[in-house]
Amino acid sequence: MKENRVDHIYWALRLTLGGTAIAAGLDKFFNRMTNWEQYLSPAVERRLPISARNFMRLVGVIEMGAGALTLTKNARLGGFITAAWLGAIAGNLVLEQDWYDIAARDVNMAVAALALAGAAEIRSARIKARDGSHIELSAHSPVRTRQRLA
Repeated sequence: MKENRVDHIYWALRLTLGGTAIAAGLDKFFNRMTNWEQYLSPAVERRLPISARNFMRLVGVIEMGAGALTLTKNARLGGFITAAWLGAIAGNLVLEQDWYDIAARDVNMAVAALALAGAAEIRSARIKARDGSHIELSAHSPVRTRQRLA
C-alpha cells in the first residue's frame, strides 16, 4: 500500500511540475498568460546582451526542456533542474522588485520539485529491488534512509 502512495505522489508531482514548466515555457513566446517581461528584474535586464523579450524566449526554451526531462526520461534529474531553476526565478523576482508573493509560490514549487526527485529515487530503488538488483541510494540523495524500501 505504501508503494502506491509513493507512486501517486510521484505521478502527481511529475505531471504537474512537468506540464506547468512546458506550458509556462511555451507561453514565453506568446504572452497569453501574462506579460512575462514584467517579472524580469531591472538589475538583470541592465546586464543582458539581448532584449528582455528574447531573453524571456530563451527562458521559455529552458523551461520547456526542464519540463520535457521531468515528463520523459529522468524525473529525478528534471526535479533537481526544476528546483534550481525555480530558486533562481524566485531570486530574480525579489531583486530590485516586489514580487514576493510570486517568489514564495516559486520557492514552494522548488520544494515540490525536490520532493519529486526524492520520490523518483525511491521509486527507482523499488523497481531495482523487484528485479533483484542491489539498492544503493546516492550519497547526495534527498532520501536520507537506508531502510528497506520494498
